Amino acid sequence: MTDRHHLLVHGGTFAAVGDSGDISGVRGSGSPDGLFVRDARHLSRWQLTVDGAVPESLTPVADGDTARCVLVPRGGRQEPPAYTIFREQAVGDSAFVESLRVTSNRPVPTTIRLAVTADADFTDQFELRSDHRTYTKIGATRSRQVLDDGVEFSYQRGEWRSCTTVTAEPAPDGVEETGTGARRLVWTLELEPHGTAELALRVAARPHGAVPGPRIPDSPAAANAQLLALEGEFAEGVPFPTGWPELAAACARGLADLASLQVTAAGPDGEELRVPAAGAPWFLTLLGRDALLTSLFALPYRPQLAAATLPALAATQATETGADSVSQPGKIVHEVRHGELAHFGQVPYGRYYGSVDATPLFLVLLGAYVEQTGDLALARRLEPHARAAIGWMLDHGGLTSRGYLVYRADQGGLANQNWKDSPGAICSADGTRATGAVMAAGAQGYAYDALRRTAWVARTVWEDEVYAALLEQAAGDLRDRFQRDFWMPDRSFPALALDGEGNQVDALASDAGHLLWSGLLDKEYGELVGRRLLEPDFFSGWGVRTLAAGQAAYHPLSYHRGSVWPHDNALIALGLARYGLHDEARTVAHALVDAATAAGHRLPEVIAGYGRDTHAEPVPYPHACVRESRSAAAPLALLTAVGGA
Repeated sequence: MTDRHHLLVHGGTFAAVGDSGDISGVRGSGSPDGLFVRDARHLSRWQLTVDGAVPESLTPVADGDTARCVLVPRGGRQEPPAYTIFREQAVGDSAFVESLRVTSNRPVPTTIRLAVTADADFTDQFELRSDHRTYTKIGATRSRQVLDDGVEFSYQRGEWRSCTTVTAEPAPDGVEETGTGARRLVWTLELEPHGTAELALRVAARPHGAVPGPRIPDSPAAANAQLLALEGEFAEGVPFPTGWPELAAACARGLADLASLQVTAAGPDGEELRVPAAGAPWFLTLLGRDALLTSLFALPYRPQLAAATLPALAATQATETGADSVSQPGKIVHEVRHGELAHFGQVPYGRYYGSVDATPLFLVLLGAYVEQTGDLALARRLEPHARAAIGWMLDHGGLTSRGYLVYRADQGGLANQNWKDSPGAICSADGTRATGAVMAAGAQGYAYDALRRTAWVARTVWEDEVYAALLEQAAGDLRDRFQRDFWMPDRSFPALALDGEGNQVDALASDAGHLLWSGLLDKEYGELVGRRLLEPDFFSGWGVRTLAAGQAAYHPLSYHRGSVWPHDNALIALGLARYGLHDEARTVAHALVDAATAAGHRLPEVIAGYGRDTHAEPVPYPHACVRESRSAAAPLALLTAVGGA
């Protein structure tokens, strides 16, 4: 097993396997391997041996929706391999399926002993993060039961119960203990001269609290056919640009990824919805900010994402104040988790509200959706939720008392609660971290746009002219305050944030581009900012860096202090186009499309900030989500910003 993992994703299920299709379950390798459903690992070991030895990869697993590899016994030049194994794997909803075809290369009958060692440790994903935390699980028990055609692994802790069932056709000749808790399924295969034997293995995960899913696919081919049908349906009717094939390919790849990243959520009346998950492997769940931005990018092409995301987030909107979850009435959820640690309150993320910007983005999406689709019914249905969100911004959010949306570091959760949520992301140019109550620039832009869009909805749908006028006045006042307090005249650029004392946090950061997208800056200021973002210290050739190079805080391999984020750049491109800076928008769009083209037309979560002038290929960020919904939707935003130019 190598550290190189290949992701197979279908809805809320993903598997990470090695080059030979194995799962080792080894911790500390940077990203988890195994089969995961609802934040729990339902396969922690899945290793193939033949005659007691691990075969070697003749053709390793390649990236794709199906994992295929070719394996042979280890040997030398003088002794050709006695057999060849063709291995194929795929995932379905709460399922993992594998087919093995073993072909003899000899002209005489051959007997081989094939075994698959399986285990399920039911580890919570938060236990697999490299943060050196440990979690006590009093009373937890694991059990294994041999079946006629396989083995079943179970886990129980109080009321929490999970199960993984492994079955095979033909049934194994035996199921052996290993001394480690794993079980070894064994077959003795009698192969005719140049003969072939085939095995089908199916893994069904039943996580705690999950309703029974659809029937497990019969084979990887069947699972792949299901996913291809879903991807085809998702891309149908989208007008790909004919004059820019690379952008068209990036849009197609992004839509296919979005199709596979849909997870289930409940609406206000308990209805089942399909919403975009944030990304795999770590965030295959509903994150408010991510789902909202993804839905906004896709809105002109796939409005059904917004139509599901809005009621799903309305259903989880906070109604009371909670210290552990950072909840306050009207606030939109940041993260929803279904794992064991969240269930028992050992991590605060069951429903966690540590986001200052999900609430205004909820209102931005609602207004944009109604304007785009004319769906007045949803605007009326969600009126109480929208008014509660406005109430949060004005009251608990800080707009009335502080003049801006404010957050404070959460000791049990996130230090920063805007999109740049890593601990040192909000900093001065010298790297000093902001302290106290932080007022991040980008969030103020979202608030301004939210107030204006909700005023329009109030006037045109809710027919409440007084409320609309109140919101418009609040938006105008916020715009005036912002340009007074955030603008740095000596740099002709807005500050990244204000700290608890009201001092400017003076790092030059890409968040200024979000202000263009929101329309918060006057035209003169907006044009200065837009052109500044395309200067060499900001623009790497692959996109705009999160932090301009040359500042002491800059680091090209920092998560938020010098890297390049596709979704960040998509917002910037939309903002540049809004301010009439179309050449600059095209420059950003071409850079991102080139980065996607270099990676099989798929944009990752984030790439390193190294310049294109010294690195002819984009340098990967070491811990990026390979599939991320905002990045998958980013090419659609570029299409909106610049068309097919």
